[in-house]
Amino acid sequence: MSFPILPETPDADLVRRAQGGELKAFEALTSRHEQRVFALAMRMLHQEQDAEDVTQQAFLSALEHLDGFRGEASFSTWLLRIASHAALKIIRKRKGLNTVSLEEATEPADSLHAVPHPEFIADWRQSPEHLVEQNEVRRLLDEALARLDAKHRLVFLLRDVEGLSVRETANALDLSEGNVKVRLLRARLQLREDLTRALGDPAQQLVKSHHHPE
Repeated sequence: MSFPILPETPDADLVRRAQGGELKAFEALTSRHEQRVFALAMRMLHQEQDAEDVTQQAFLSALEHLDGFRGEASFSTWLLRIASHAALKIIRKRKGLNTVSLEEATEPADSLHAVPHPEFIADWRQSPEHLVEQNEVRRLLDEALARLDAKHRLVFLLRDVEGLSVRETANALDLSEGNVKVRLLRARLQLREDLTRALGDPAQQLVKSHHHPE
């Protein structure tokens, strides 16, 4: 007997039903998550056709490997991991780079103490919570994201845009939690500096200190 699929049906239930051969359950998962996957791919790749290809590839791969999904992470985390890896392949192909593990270029263990201090520091005219709701700020954020190194951008997208935890982000990218934290810090600092140049109040600009703590 097939039970109806409701909007509140949990992902875990849909996955179990899809693993049992119920195609409509997987179609429901696709409808539920395709916009999120496409948005992530679009922010990584900045080309609609590539983002569409990644989205399609992610769901096809998920369907192909669904029997191997054991639920150690949430379905959405697993799906974003597939999409992230597919998008990274395109990025590396564009740059003529070999596909390598994200873990291969790890951050130094002491890099939390070596994060560069922002060159431009100023109080923002409005709170970040209000700013992110504005279309202009979203455009500025997307432009700033494009300037980030890919390994830092991806961590920021998964952690701060998609709302994954540090552990989920680490699992999605095959990174240590320590690497995620360092890359996230670097991404946040660079993004804040970029956005502050556009949104900060020059009258409130602080002078960068060159004093090195003991």
